[in-house]
Amino acid sequence: MRKLLNIELGRIRPEEYASLPPSGVVLVLDNIRSAHNVGSIFRTADAFKVDKLWLCGICACPPSAEIHKSALGAEDSVPWEHRDDSLETVERLKAEGWTIVSLEQTEGAVQLQDFRPEKGRKYALILGNEVEGVRQDVVNASDFALEIPQFGTKHSLNVSVSAGVALWQFISHRPE
Repeated sequence: MRKLLNIELGRIRPEEYASLPPSGVVLVLDNIRSAHNVGSIFRTADAFKVDKLWLCGICACPPSAEIHKSALGAEDSVPWEHRDDSLETVERLKAEGWTIVSLEQTEGAVQLQDFRPEKGRKYALILGNEVEGVRQDVVNASDFALEIPQFGTKHSLNVSVSAGVALWQFISHRPE
């Protein structure tokens, strides 16, 4: 078995990213304090062809050396916008027909492995602060919450890791 060379991977240029069909998934980053986490989420969003990132509250925004260090240029391919308030962003997306999903441990949360995206439905996935998680008022405004099952002692994952796990479920179970 031989590792593939970069030229064999069929990568697209950043300007081609926008011409790909929409995935029907956007991410709302709710006050994520680490620019490295924001950059890592940009890179993961690029890998799964997320339609847009909403950077809310205290989130760092490009251009940023810290974001670029972990995004490796994905901040140039994934559309993004900064908003001062997560709740206002969620309410706007909801009014535009997006299904609002908090990635959070809540009463009645849907276990990630049981979630199947519905054909034709657009999803806004909310990722919360590294310490506090998704704000309670944003959870309250959500249509439902998804929980990543965990079996160790911590019951938490890094927010950028959580983004990758959840996006894999969205993309791998997307109806054709």
